[in-house]
Formats: sequence, C-alpha cells, structure tokens
Amino acid sequence: MLTTIIYRSHLCDEIPVSVLPEMVDKASLLNARHQVTGILLFNGTHFFQILEGPEEGVVEIYARICADPRHHNVVELMRDYSPGRRFGKHGMELFDLRLHDGGSVLQAVLDRGTSRYRLTYDDRGLQFLRTFVEDREKEYYYEVPPAGLWEFIPDRDRTPVPDSSILFRPVVDPLGRRVTAMEAIPDAIPAGLQECERHRHNLSAVREALSKAGRSCPDGMTLYVSILPMTLVVIPDAVALLVSAIESAGLVPEQIILGVSETEVISRLDAFADAVRHLRQAGISLSIDNFGDGTAGLSLLAHVQPSRVRIGAGIIRDIHRSGPRQAVVQAIIRCCSALEINVIAAGVERPEEWMWLEAAGVIDFQGSLFTPEGTCVAWPEVRDAG
Repeated sequence: MLTTIIYRSHLCDEIPVSVLPEMVDKASLLNARHQVTGILLFNGTHFFQILEGPEEGVVEIYARICADPRHHNVVELMRDYSPGRRFGKHGMELFDLRLHDGGSVLQAVLDRGTSRYRLTYDDRGLQFLRTFVEDREKEYYYEVPPAGLWEFIPDRDRTPVPDSSILFRPVVDPLGRRVTAMEAIPDAIPAGLQECERHRHNLSAVREALSKAGRSCPDGMTLYVSILPMTLVVIPDAVALLVSAIESAGLVPEQIILGVSETEVISRLDAFADAVRHLRQAGISLSIDNFGDGTAGLSLLAHVQPSRVRIGAGIIRDIHRSGPRQAVVQAIIRCCSALEINVIAAGVERPEEWMWLEAAGVIDFQGSLFTPEGTCVAWPEVRDAG
C-alpha cells in the first residue's frame, strides 16, 4: 500500500547549513533501501518533506526523522494513501528555495515531479507543498521551545483544597500563576441502571458534590461540576434542585459552571436548550466538555452558546506534533473567540502541549502537568541554564 507522510520541521540553530548535502546523501541511501521516495524543501530555517512508499518503510523512516536531534518542532501535516508517487525519482532530493527566483520557484519544484497530478487537480499533498513554497503557513505555525526550558515546581503552600472527602481538579492560568476555577468531581454512576434511575443518581451525586464543595472551596472561587446533559431534561425539576443545593452549600449560582460532555447523547436538543435557558436565568453558567471528541459540537454551539468550551485530551494529546490536531484546535479557538467563549484545555501532560496551546491563545488549563501530585499546583518556571 502506497503511503504518504508530509511533515515540516525547524533546523536547530547550532547545526550549520553546510552539513545538509551530506545529511541528504545518507538519507537518500536509507530511503532507497526502504523504497521510499519524495522531496525535501529547505527555506533557510524550516524543512518540508514529502515521503512516499510502502507503509512500513515510510513509517520507519519518519520515526527516525522524528528522533533526529538536528531539527525540532517536527509537525506531521498529512498521513494518507495515494495511487501514485508524486516525486518517484528522488530518494530524498534537497531543494533549497533560497537559490531560486520567487516567481518561478513553485514550478521549479513541480518540475521535479513524476506524477500526473497538478495543483489544478486539487491534490492535497501538492497543496501543502504550494503553501510552504509560497510561505503562507506562518499564520498556523508556532515555534515551540524545547521541553527542557521549563520545570514545574509544586506550590505546597497553596494546596487548592484541604478537604479529602471530595476530589477536586484545579483549572489554572500557568503563566499568571492563578487558580481560576476548581472542578468538583461527583461520584461515578453505577453500571446497569435504567435511564431514569441513572439520571436521578447523577443529579444526587452532583448535589452532594456541591454540598461538599461549599465547605471546602475558597470563597468566591468559580466551581466547575460535570453533569449528564440529559439529566437536565429527564428530571423535570433538575434546575430548581440544583439551585437549592447551591444555596444550601453557601454558594451562589454565579459561581457555578455546569459541564456537559459532547460525547454524551443529547436525544432532545430543543428540550436541552430550554433547560440551559433556565440555568442561565438562575445565574448558572454552562460548559461544553470534551469538545471535538463527539459528533454534536458545532450543532451544540448553534443551539446553545456556553460560557466555556473545554477541549479534552483526545484532541490535544501530542498537538505540537500533529498538523491536523493543530488545525482543529485553531478552528475551535477562532470560533469561540468570535462568540466570546472561554477555552479550557484539559488533560495536558507534556510541556510541549502546553506551550503550543499557550501560543495558540489558550490561557486556562487542566492536567497532570500542573497537578503531578494530585493536590498542589505545580507552576512553570524557566529552568536555570547553570
């Protein structure tokens, strides 16, 4: 099966450009052994490469490329299958864009091609190539510093919640060194319950979480609690019961954000939208969680505009290496910005994920990177070079 991988990367500052011809010669021999062909473009700072060949060979070559310390910020732009090779004669020819006239450089690259495809045929691979040659990808490209730039120091003097009777997860602004909200985690729903009983149990667990949170959450802190979306529909007086639980806990509705997961089925969208209106009338805010992991995200935004959208780990995992994930998250951020919806990135585990999302405009985060010990927050600090 003929596989294509396209990536871009950044030449390390300490690597002289003069070593590139030798590097390319060695890579071409390796590619030939794996029947991998393609073309490598260089603009003085960034590489762009199209790899084509048998799937096993392309994947193995790409793994070697990702591990090569001579470049960084390796981002996979496309992984797909194709009926023919676009650059079938070249094991890995280096094409230095700096040596060509700007007006003719694109055609000069395409002249290396062996495929019947042309840009007018709307081939995705060649569209990526054109974008790189015409230097139009900068709007979407963020330079992520090495992970070792930061260390994360637990702040044991500011443990978010001392009460161990309920599990809390903080929402943090790492660079601002602020806890912006606390998420109270309700008890899990037992398996095997009928639908109505399942939602009654869920509402009871949420009310209990609110009660415990009222005794533990710092005064005035925004409190996040997740609820099944259909609980607000199936239980007729769900909103009134929630308001009662909030007041009994010594909280105010304006502190509360109810999170509903996009991955949960909302079978009666109009009834759910009506319940959200009642929430807002009571002063309670809404968040759509796991945004992008389900199938109803854009439809939900069209029906109900939440105050927050929480992007889950399913999309942001290794986002610094994935062009498709980056494009999806950038689209979510732009959409939410137009609707004045705050974006939270949850499930962040790696410094590179956090740095890319910060560069893209996200401020609020959750994840083990910031709570490695489960209780106190770890703040990022620039590592001492000495």
